[in-house]
This record gives sequence, C-alpha cells and structure tokens, in this order.
Amino acid sequence: MSAPNKSYDPVEVEALKPEQIERMKDEALAAFAAAADLDELASAKTAHTGGTSPLALANREIGALPPQAKAEAGKRVGQARGQVSKALAARQVELEAERDARVLVEEAVDVTLPHDRVPAGARHPLTTFMERVADVFVSMGYEIAEGPEAEAEWFNFDALNFVPDHPARQMQDTFFVQGASPEGKATTGDESGVVLRTHTSPVQARTLIDREPPVYVVCPGRVYRTDELDATHTPVFHQIELLAVDEGLTMADLKGTLDHMVRALFGPDMKTRLRPNYFPFTEPSAEMDMLCYVCRGASVGDPERPCRTCGSEGWIELGGCGMVNPNVLIACGVDPARYSGFAFGFGIERMLMFRHNVEDMRDMVEGDVRFTRPFGMEI
Repeated sequence: MSAPNKSYDPVEVEALKPEQIERMKDEALAAFAAAADLDELASAKTAHTGGTSPLALANREIGALPPQAKAEAGKRVGQARGQVSKALAARQVELEAERDARVLVEEAVDVTLPHDRVPAGARHPLTTFMERVADVFVSMGYEIAEGPEAEAEWFNFDALNFVPDHPARQMQDTFFVQGASPEGKATTGDESGVVLRTHTSPVQARTLIDREPPVYVVCPGRVYRTDELDATHTPVFHQIELLAVDEGLTMADLKGTLDHMVRALFGPDMKTRLRPNYFPFTEPSAEMDMLCYVCRGASVGDPERPCRTCGSEGWIELGGCGMVNPNVLIACGVDPARYSGFAFGFGIERMLMFRHNVEDMRDMVEGDVRFTRPFGMEI
C-alpha cells in the first residue's frame, strides 16, 4: 500500500492566489499616490492597511491552508504588505513636506509691519491728577468724602448760605433736574428741588451732618454749570474741595495747608497769597493765588522777560477759600461757638492746564487718545 501524497493541496483559497495579492497591492499603491493631502492619505491608510483591508483579510486565510502551503502564501502576503507600508510612509513624508511649505506661505508674518496697530491706552490725566491731589491731603490725615451728582437744592445752596435770590440759583447758571409732582405731572425749572451740583461744597454739608467734629475731609468730583464749551470753559468739569472743622482752627492753618499743597504739586519753592473776596459759605473769604511756576515772579516789571503764563503779574489764581461761615455750621448742626473751620476748592481742569501747559480745555473732553497718551500711566 502506497504512502499519502503530502504534496497534494486539496484547499484552494481565492484571496491567496498570486494574481489577487498583486491586485490588492496595486490598488493600495494607487490609492496612496492619488491622495492629495494628509486627510485623504489617512482614509486610504485605513482602507488598505486596517484590520478589515483586503490584505489583512487575506492574511487571515493563511491559517486555512495545509502546512506545506502556508510558507509560500505567508511569504507572498508579507512581501505585498511590506511594499504597501513602505509606499504609505514615503507618501506620508511627501505630503507633510508639501503641507509645511504651504503653511510657510499662507501663514507668513510680515515682521516689517507695525506691531502697535492697536495702540495702548492711558489713564485720563484728569483722573490721574485728581487722585494725586487727593493723595497730598490723605498723607496729611484727611479722608476722602463723596456725594451724589444729582443733589438736593437745599444741600447745594441753602445749607451753604446762598440766599433764595442769589444769581447762582437761577436757570442760567444751574442745571435743574426735571421731576414729577405727586399728581404724576412733569415738573420743570426749579420746581423739582433737584439740581446737578454746581460745586463739590454740598459734600461738606453732608459730611458735617453725618459725623461729629473734628472733621478733615477732601471732596473730589464732577460738577455741572451752564457754560458754553470753549478753550477755557466746559459745562461739565471737576473740582476738589477741602474742609477742616475742629476747635481753634484759624486762617493761619488755612495758609499753611495751601502752602503745603502747592509745594507738593509744583515744587518746594512755591508760595501762595490770599486776596480778600466774598463767598456765601465762608467768612472771611479770599482768592488763593500761587507764585507763577514758570517765571517765579521774575517777569514782574521786566518788559524784556514777559511771561505768557501769568501775564507778567507773577501770580496765578487757583481758587477760593476762607473760614467756614458760622451760618453753614449752624445749618449742619455744628456749634460755631466751639468749632471753627476752613475750606477751599479749585478746578482740576484749570490746575491741569497750569501744570502741563494745556492750552485748550476742549482737548480734555474730546476723547482723543493722542491727548491722553503722552501723560502715560501714573500709579
């Protein structure tokens, strides 16, 4: 009896035929070559090298062959898969190089272009300077006090010794806020009893009512008057006001405080002087002048050295001051027989014009960053 014919292969797998393996390989190579970008190559990679790709499925069929046929089929499939992987890697390198070259062109940055096309802003010099002035008095032990800008007429005028027929109470000087009567009808003019404050002095009255002396406060804020906007006037501007009420305060204390302020803001050699004047809420009252910070008084009587800043007068007017009127103390519940006080106030815009040679007040309110940027940031 003859032995079994071991060279006979009773199993014939269609997917493992040489022509089928060659076809699968050629289709994979063609797909890789046709991929126009990395996304298409990734899709082709999944289709021809993934777990369900034709070559992967053919490789699984090798297990169905008899032992003597497995080696030849495995070699044939392995060589095809190796060629596919090599072609895939080469195409990957090509497409990545094309992508990098395209990105360099499409996302190129022109380093010669201006880098500050969105310019940095700056704090407005009015805000900066008002805080700086307030800091001078805070360092002396004063507190910051604030009040509403829409103020009761009593605080704005009556508590400060303005008589009912005072010119400042009229419509040509004061903004009166329209209100409503108890019947729901709109009120006009001075019927509402509410005004946009014309000075920061109402904060003094509120402070004296709210707390017991001694009182040392400085009151910065925005005020309103019916002025036309021009180079030296604006209907909305800023003031800073100081109030000191204690036992034994005199005009000498006021003069010393003024001297310290101008020296802190304009230099250690600055001086002040007081000229008699009248204000309803102070008695005696005075206009406060400071030595011209440009010529230091040297232009007085010297026609060869004129000073545009002070008009060769040697002094610059800053604001009003004086001892608190006893009527104001009484209106706020303070005993004038025991306490006395002094107050002064000036416009921030006017002081800023002096300190930085600003010629037109309209530059401060028009919002042009070219005006604010030179002042920079000051902490």
